[in-house]
Formats: sequence, C-alpha cells, structure tokens
Amino acid sequence: MDDDLTPAVEEIILSAARKLTGFRRRQFQAEIAARYCGGIPRRAEHVFGWGRDAVATGLGELRTGIRCVDNFAARGRHRTEDDRPELARQIHALVEPLTQADPQLHTPLGYTRVTAAAVHQHLVADAAGTDRPVPAARTLSDILNRLGYRLRRVRKIAPQKN
Repeated sequence: MDDDLTPAVEEIILSAARKLTGFRRRQFQAEIAARYCGGIPRRAEHVFGWGRDAVATGLGELRTGIRCVDNFAARGRHRTEDDRPELARQIHALVEPLTQADPQLHTPLGYTRVTAAAVHQHLVADAAGTDRPVPAARTLSDILNRLGYRLRRVRKIAPQKN
C-alpha cells in the first residue's frame, strides 16, 4: 500500500464510495483498490471496510471492460400470486360469486362477505390428497386485498326521500 494515503484522504475516499451506487460504486472501489491496495480485494476490505466480493467484481469489470448487470428485481421474496398464478385464478373463482360492487360506485373495489379463513379452508379441502402447498390465512388476506377484494358487510341503501 502506498504511504501517501493519509487519514484525511482515506475519509474522502470512504465518503465518495458511500455516495455512489451499483456499477459506479464498484468501478470506484476497483480503481481505488488497484491504486492503493495492489488490486487485492481482501486488502481493500481490510483497509476501507468494503465487501471484497464487490471489489473483486469491480476489478473484473475494470479488467475485461464488461459490465455486470444488477438484477435488483430478482431480489427479495416474490408475491405468492405472481409465483403461482393458478392460485390467483382459484381465489377469483371462489370469491367472485360472493362479491358486490360499491353501491355508489365510488371505488373500484369489490366488497365480499367471504373471509380469508373461509378461503383458506376451501383451498385446504381442494388440496387434500395432493402435494400442493396452501398459503396461510394471513397470506390469503393479503392476497385478497392486493386482488382488490375487501371484507365488508352487505350495505343496504336507504331509499331516497322525496
């Protein structure tokens, strides 16, 4: 490591790295690692506290000129109805006959009298004897809300007075 890396310069480097994201951050970390750490990701991790995998990826991008694609959309847990569209169709088939629109048509939501627990019981009965997993009642409640169904009492409209 070069001797011209003072604590003030190190603080500026760390501040600059915090302000960058994704490809630009990896590129900056790779350039700093190549300049001050001899191109060794483990040394950059020790000196600057950066993840050595990100530094190694940045060094590879710097060496080859090929940029790695950040697939942020693939991270995290996906919605159940996105992973299993047949489940969404099955829920629609169960809930739609028991749904009514808002009487004044103020919202696009469909009001239903069926609860998530009742949908869960019906799905468990349908899946009996098979290896299909059934979501929990709480998950089904979230799915029903995302599909636009809300649990409400049937509202009676009072007749208009003359």
